[in-house]
Amino acid sequence: MDPTRPSFGTRLFRALRNLFFFTLFVGLAGAAIYAMSLVNSHTYVLEVRNGQLVVLKGKMMPTGADPWNPTDPTLVDAYAPLDLEGNNVLVAGQKFTERDELDRALFGVLEMLAKPRVASDAPKDLDKALIYVKRGEKLKGLSEDQRTALKKLQADLAFFLAQQRLDEARVQLEEALAQLKIAAESDSRHKAESNVMLLAVEPQVKLLATTLRATTAMAKSTGQNPQLDTLLKALEPQLKEVFQGLQKAPPEEKKPEPVKPEDDKKEEKAEKANPFDSETVTRP
Repeated sequence: MDPTRPSFGTRLFRALRNLFFFTLFVGLAGAAIYAMSLVNSHTYVLEVRNGQLVVLKGKMMPTGADPWNPTDPTLVDAYAPLDLEGNNVLVAGQKFTERDELDRALFGVLEMLAKPRVASDAPKDLDKALIYVKRGEKLKGLSEDQRTALKKLQADLAFFLAQQRLDEARVQLEEALAQLKIAAESDSRHKAESNVMLLAVEPQVKLLATTLRATTAMAKSTGQNPQLDTLLKALEPQLKEVFQGLQKAPPEEKKPEPVKPEDDKKEEKAEKANPFDSETVTRP
């Protein structure tokens, strides 16, 4: 037996020690990789691809990211690829470890795209601005200054949005009136109800539709057609009068007198013929 050779117990101890350190090293390396993957999976990146600003979300790996498709359907539109329309943005290539930071960066781009369109009078520009503002409303991590800026954009678009909604309401009312006329003129089982409803709502619908057309024309022509502006201003008092008349309560209908029975009629005739009661007349 070689006296220089370690004993079996020593060699076993060394093997177990080396196995322990190897296992510890592998475990620490695995934990580090997992921690890096976890951090990367919560990382967001903004990149420009084909002229669009795309939101990337980190993979469950130490590196790498894919276009983000949120599982929540309400967030899909908020983080969808954004067409930059040839604009350069400073946020491209930046990484964000929190979604609030991502929201603030995205809102800065949306605000940049919306501002010049809000100042325009072209319907196409205002439609685009409205889309940008609606996307901005879905971002929950905005700062106080950004929320104030969003409210300012909403206020600037309020008139356009109201005008759009009123115009849609006018179209729907006119379509409903046309359907009522079809039902009233046909032999459908709702002909009687359609006629009654048509008599009740047709004047108001026509008046409202005419008024909405006039106000829309007034809004579009302000400062562009002085003659039309003068005409519309002259019509304004008349329109006010009409609406004030509609707001007044309708006069109460006179209730028909109840039909008296024959006996009551005979008694009434007898009273008229003998106005003095026999018991109250003083006899000589």
